[in-house]
Amino acid sequence: MDALAIEDVRKSFGGVQALQGITFSVAPQEIVGVIGPNGSGKSTLFNVLTGALKPDSGRVLLNGKDITRWPAYRIARSGLGRTFQIPALFENMTVLENLLTASVEHNWDGVHERASAVIELLELQRVAAEPARSLSGGQQRLLELGRVLMREPDLVLLDEVAAGVHPNLRKLMLDVIRAKREAGTTFLVIEHDMELTGEICDRIIVMDAGEVVAKGTFEEISSDAHVMEAYLGVSVE
Repeated sequence: MDALAIEDVRKSFGGVQALQGITFSVAPQEIVGVIGPNGSGKSTLFNVLTGALKPDSGRVLLNGKDITRWPAYRIARSGLGRTFQIPALFENMTVLENLLTASVEHNWDGVHERASAVIELLELQRVAAEPARSLSGGQQRLLELGRVLMREPDLVLLDEVAAGVHPNLRKLMLDVIRAKREAGTTFLVIEHDMELTGEICDRIIVMDAGEVVAKGTFEEISSDAHVMEAYLGVSVE
């Protein structure tokens, strides 16, 4: 059974067709990248998957369960977590308090132990009692990832999670993602950093103008003529 299956998903905004029959699947414990130029539909796809937007047609299945048109809170409780390009933290709360809030209406059993484990995993021990606003940009991205991990999701959507992050924190973040994958978590990743995509993703989905234009390994899509023209701006003529 696929961890995630997207079947002919379509979404329009007026006359703009943001998603035009998106179809692909993600296997359990796979890390799949989603790349494409601005306006290709990546963020719209994530918003449909998380319930922030309702598709015009098509289906989304999470672990074989049809979650199409479910409200966002129900999808989140069913095992799907997401980070955002701009971390949405409680800036006046401490790192620890931010992690604890992620378990509201979820599972409070052993919540402090889970928070301590996440803090250690993300190497945030020194700032655990500091307000989120005092963290560096990279640390805030780590904390956002930590809040998602507190809910112990089956599938995590990462939206440019390493953008602008210091190389040391970037390495830590990738190590955490790999460790969580080995422990059973599946990842779908939007990323503009081609080096990072090639480093961590098992497969890559390439989108352009609301369509999937290529699929494959990093090596396969790097040599794809459509990808080079649509995404890298290199003419194939």
